[in-house]
Amino acid sequence: MPHFFDKDRTIAKPGYNRWLVPPAALAIHLSIGQIYAYSVFNEPMTRLLGIEYSIEGDWELTTLGWIFSIALFTLGASAALFGRWLEKAGPRKAMFFSAFCFGGGFLVAAFGVYVHNIWIVYLGHGILGGIGLGLGYISPVSTLIKWFPDRPGMATGMAIMGFGGGAMIASPLSVWLMESFSSDQSVGIWETFSVMGVLYFLVMMAGSLMVRIPPEGWKPSGFESQDKPGTEVNVELSADQAVKTSQFYLVFAVLLLNVTAGIGVLGQASVMIQEMFSVQAVGAENAIRVEDAAFFVGLLSLFNMIGRFFWSSISDIIGRKWTYSIFFSLGCLLYLIVPFTGLIGSPLLFVAAFCVIISMYGGGFATIPAYLKDLFGTKEVGAIHGRLLLAWSLAAILGPVLVNYIRAFQIDYLGLPPNQAYSMTMYLMAGFLVIGLICNLAIRPIKNR
Repeated sequence: MPHFFDKDRTIAKPGYNRWLVPPAALAIHLSIGQIYAYSVFNEPMTRLLGIEYSIEGDWELTTLGWIFSIALFTLGASAALFGRWLEKAGPRKAMFFSAFCFGGGFLVAAFGVYVHNIWIVYLGHGILGGIGLGLGYISPVSTLIKWFPDRPGMATGMAIMGFGGGAMIASPLSVWLMESFSSDQSVGIWETFSVMGVLYFLVMMAGSLMVRIPPEGWKPSGFESQDKPGTEVNVELSADQAVKTSQFYLVFAVLLLNVTAGIGVLGQASVMIQEMFSVQAVGAENAIRVEDAAFFVGLLSLFNMIGRFFWSSISDIIGRKWTYSIFFSLGCLLYLIVPFTGLIGSPLLFVAAFCVIISMYGGGFATIPAYLKDLFGTKEVGAIHGRLLLAWSLAAILGPVLVNYIRAFQIDYLGLPPNQAYSMTMYLMAGFLVIGLICNLAIRPIKNR
């Protein structure tokens, strides 16, 4: 049985349909994308003891907020740490361990909730679940690029789109399970975690059983290189060789700056739109209500998902460098417009701007694997991608901290009303994108030496 997961047991036989690989990747990414819906558990977990309301001994929201941060940080760290192993072990074994860690993380967290020990929850969802996230995120990437050399952006976009859209499944599922298990003695959290842990393990295992890798040297029928100008692959580098190039660090900066600009907004989207278009700012008639803000957050999730497939597919046509140039130049313009939408009291323009911004945030994640393939070849693109995801770990801390603390500083120390406390942040994000554009334009193909 252990040999079943070996890399050489996953080599596709002649006639294998490569379009079976994207569903296998989606099974993984739709599952681990649940992390984006984790906030639905936060409020119920503040009243595990009080049931109806929080009492002394219940966890604070600030305490629970660390679960998401630890999980995302561990995602990037584990992707970097195990990326090289993944290339040697193959996608099936990596997907199996991803399913074991992610599903098992739910069960450990369920036990932590049951005994009311936050450190066990941190271990389950933060550390163990974070390792599952990292392995699951990068495990299909290299395989998809090798199966679709003619459309690498579209192929990776299909899978990574699942990560952006996983919350659309996880959120209503989580709410329904909590409601089903809730009682006078329980809010239904540990029971929900237990069910979801088993469910996600089974779905992810199905993906690991479906996945195959192409034989050495395989190419699609009639395939000829369709690289766009500036994307010709001149080399095949290992991960250790790639990190010694200036191109790796330029791409690292490109991803870091693009994600920092988007992730801070995602974390504060609901609060931001309510404060910028509050009753005091635009009057009772035009004010954004709580339900309007919830719809806005859902809309951002949709554009996050769509952007991953749309922009990565566009990159196959115009090239990766031009795609990122659009992200940074258009994104910069939109961030500069956002404060103006508050001044003129136009929530519609505000929503439109951020829908495009978040689509490019998601598109940046989906396009980066193909960008790495263009620069470093396919030899160890999964391992290189894993190391690059440390940029995500840094951005997951940097983005929310900038948005939250700059807002608090302007309100508490400068005395600005809440609806005006985001202008400085938006201008700072625009500045980040200018730096990102410069880094992107500085990237050159690596010469074959």
